[in-house]
Amino acid sequence: MKHLRPGRFGFRTALVVAVATAGTLAMAPAAPAVTPGTATLSFNCGFYGSGTGTLTATQNGTAATISLSTSAITSPIPIGANSVASTLTLTKNGSGTTQFTGKANPAIPAGSQVSTGPLNGTVAAGDRLEATSLKVVVLGITATCTATSKQSPGPFVF
Repeated sequence: MKHLRPGRFGFRTALVVAVATAGTLAMAPAAPAVTPGTATLSFNCGFYGSGTGTLTATQNGTAATISLSTSAITSPIPIGANSVASTLTLTKNGSGTTQFTGKANPAIPAGSQVSTGPLNGTVAAGDRLEATSLKVVVLGITATCTATSKQSPGPFVF
């Protein structure tokens, strides 16, 4: 009968477990992806102007984020980072609504278009979301924007 050297069995076991784990990870399904990843639409913000907006969506399980940049609102003064509170309302599956909210933004120089996000929300597999309105609060001033076109190329599908 052979005598096993101390530690040899542990190394082989660890090696087998590592190989099995790597194989399992390689076969794991990819993280869910939202399609399209980017969409555009037009907004009317009343007194503050009108223009186009670009939305970029990402997903991680049931958590999703949408970032937005719009020429519909320009800042007359410099705005510091993380000082724009935003609420993006979207139709959900053609009938209900959901909101993505946040207070994250890059620094915005005077005269530049407003960018906000990531705005955070929750989604379920198969959700179809399309932006309908945007509320932006900057320095205590609220601008409410209404979508005047549908998202192109279409709603976000999670």
